[in-house]
Amino acid sequence: MESHIRNFCIIAHIDHGKSTLADRFLECTHAIEERRMKAQYLDQLELERERGITIKMAPVRMKYDYAGEKYILNLIDTPGHSDFSYEVSRALEAVEGAILLVDVTQGIQAQTLANFHSAEKAGLKIIGALNKVDVFQKPGEESEVFLSHPEVARMREELAILLHQTPDDIYLVSGKTGYGIRTVLDAVIEKVPIPKKEESLQTIKGRALVFDSFYDNHKGVIASIRVVDGFFEATQSVFLAAENTVSKMKEIGYFMPELKTTERLSAGEIGYIATGVKDPGKIKIGDTVFGFDNIQTFSKDVARHHMLLGYEEPKPVIFVSFYPEQSDEYDLLRQSLEKLKLNDSALAIDPDQNEVLGRGFKIGCLGRLHFEITAERLRREFGVNIVNTFPSVEYKVKTKNGWMTIVKPEELPLDYFEIWEPMILIDIIFPTKYLSSALSIQQKFRVAEMHTETIGERIRLSAKMPLVELVSDFDDYLKSVTEGYASFSYTLGEYEKAEVMRVDLLVSGNSIPGLSRFLPKESLEREARKMVEKLKTLLPRQQYSQPIQASTGGRIVARADIPAMRKELGIFGKNGGDRTRKMKLWKKQKRGKERLKERSEATISPSVFKELLKKE
Repeated sequence: MESHIRNFCIIAHIDHGKSTLADRFLECTHAIEERRMKAQYLDQLELERERGITIKMAPVRMKYDYAGEKYILNLIDTPGHSDFSYEVSRALEAVEGAILLVDVTQGIQAQTLANFHSAEKAGLKIIGALNKVDVFQKPGEESEVFLSHPEVARMREELAILLHQTPDDIYLVSGKTGYGIRTVLDAVIEKVPIPKKEESLQTIKGRALVFDSFYDNHKGVIASIRVVDGFFEATQSVFLAAENTVSKMKEIGYFMPELKTTERLSAGEIGYIATGVKDPGKIKIGDTVFGFDNIQTFSKDVARHHMLLGYEEPKPVIFVSFYPEQSDEYDLLRQSLEKLKLNDSALAIDPDQNEVLGRGFKIGCLGRLHFEITAERLRREFGVNIVNTFPSVEYKVKTKNGWMTIVKPEELPLDYFEIWEPMILIDIIFPTKYLSSALSIQQKFRVAEMHTETIGERIRLSAKMPLVELVSDFDDYLKSVTEGYASFSYTLGEYEKAEVMRVDLLVSGNSIPGLSRFLPKESLEREARKMVEKLKTLLPRQQYSQPIQASTGGRIVARADIPAMRKELGIFGKNGGDRTRKMKLWKKQKRGKERLKERSEATISPSVFKELLKKE
């Protein structure tokens, strides 16, 4: 059976056509009925369809006839954005091959290189493919005419060099028209290795790796698994090694791509098990699941000795505190985060407390987009409205008592000596004509050690930059100055001493929790003025005046005022009325505004935080 199974994934830079190519695979293998087919079928989240990006990896089982024999193809569609690279890394561990897809009109991009190196490190067989070749086909021409197009030939050569292959090894496809789809599927069968068969263990019927999970209200936690050896049957029980948990399975099955039950999952196959476990904390991504028939003959100690390697824990790079808008929704937020972590194991969740906002959670994310998607999924999928603090990174602070780690600027002690911040090594790829525009990032962001090299008709720019700069609109700015043609990827570097100071924002004399931030000393006053002016435009006017101030080191470095709303005393008409009577009512109104101001508390909506991230 294993000889007729192929497990593979599609990896590519964002918007290079992974999901569209997956659609053609589903059509070609008749995995989806024609009447049910829709664009980007495997992108099941509403957010994925709205944003036009893949957020979650999506496995699907397909049946394919090749050379008169029937094969099982297990495909995993993966995200392209760098914030979801952990999703890609887990998919790579569950398969033996990968289709590296490149948009022929854009060529090799930053995430193309990052995904290639990850697949190479995982030891996968990599099949190169150029997508969207139909753009070079003219009306009335034969479909093969574009094969000799100079741009196609050049991109084919570049991708072949990257993969250490010949141009003939690079396949040409069109996710739009379906050109070359069967040729690529044939290549998957011919080139991707059959699943490796591991050792068989006594008393242990099956062993599998958990590469994803999600929650079902009726079936409990459902684990997506790759069966490594043995088999799983619906009548068995399972042992979850990481949490020492034994449970009776409710069902097992495949992703078709909807859940379809079966009686047995064998070695080499990808499927799911409904664990029956109701506590989301009992399931760990990368855990080993063991199947057994009899608890009396099953040894947990033997099972633990044969645990699979699992995954390296993702390291959060951005930290944000989430608080429920209504304090009585704290438990709902906690439960929602637990269920969301099942489906997004890259999240790091810790309890947090704020003197104004109350109880909440500190969330560690893999990037700004990851943070935005998490907040939006909480609102849409779980009905939780949240207030979030300003995103930050992890700083190291030297004090008289030694080193300490902080995330929020409010945690900075008064007796600190030095602040060290994490750095990243960034690679940016863009067409040659945008070189001067791309170099302008050095004036907007704290970029250092810039180096450039030519790759065909594109430039690869390597540099070092503080990680916190990614929290601002670095991505948006780079896209803007290069008209959307630049792409970037990054890796974490070492910590370096930072010349930064803590800046607090005050509204009506009250410090706003979550709006404090670290700013470089050289641009502190300029950035502080921008912050208060921007906050002035974003906050709604009240019936009293609101001074907005930026404070650092006990001194005010910037100020702006929001004037009070004026209410006309209409009972006197536009111009008439007794002056004495007017003055009496104006004074009464003034006293009312002062009492209102004393009782008021400044509140900042999540949209304001997002706007404050942007650089002018």
